Amino acid sequence: MSATPPATDGVIVGADGLARPVWAATDPLLRDYYDTEWGLPVTDERGVYERITLEAFQAGLSWATILRKRPAFRTAFDGFDPDLVAAYDDADVTRLLADPGIVRNRRKIEAAVTNARATLALRADGGLAELVWSFRPADTPRPRAFAEIPTSSAESAALARELRRRGFAFVGPTTMYALMEAIGIVDTHLVDSHRRGTSGVWPD
Repeated sequence: MSATPPATDGVIVGADGLARPVWAATDPLLRDYYDTEWGLPVTDERGVYERITLEAFQAGLSWATILRKRPAFRTAFDGFDPDLVAAYDDADVTRLLADPGIVRNRRKIEAAVTNARATLALRADGGLAELVWSFRPADTPRPRAFAEIPTSSAESAALARELRRRGFAFVGPTTMYALMEAIGIVDTHLVDSHRRGTSGVWPD
């Protein structure tokens, strides 16, 4: 397979014989993420909190940028332990703003702390993962081309509203739809992709 995939709105079959979307077809980091992680169910509090945080940091940037920085993010944010991040103070925000390994955006850093505190508050009412998964739709898209993949939905808009009501920040409908895709709540793998239907949540 050539280093630069041909222009297509569908899948590309790699040298390994597996069909993937263009965004996951060439970069080894993105390919591994697509093959082993993206779209698989995440149902634990820390995992959902981490992904909400990273989706917020991704806003306006490429996902590849965030994925490459994820190890540094995990170190900087104490493994995305909500109990630890919720206790961050101004000194921690200053520390994070000086960390070249992450995205140094004050509003996003402050949102990560705010959201950790909101995550702790949700424990009295079922928890973050349970709340997020309660917005699973009755059906999932079955796109054959990238252009057919939604960027938001009624459910992602409702989830965004509920999270904001619960004190979360940087949780708009588009960001929450990306979260729902990433953690398996919806399956937006292209129909011809080797990953379609592999989450165990949705049939292909």
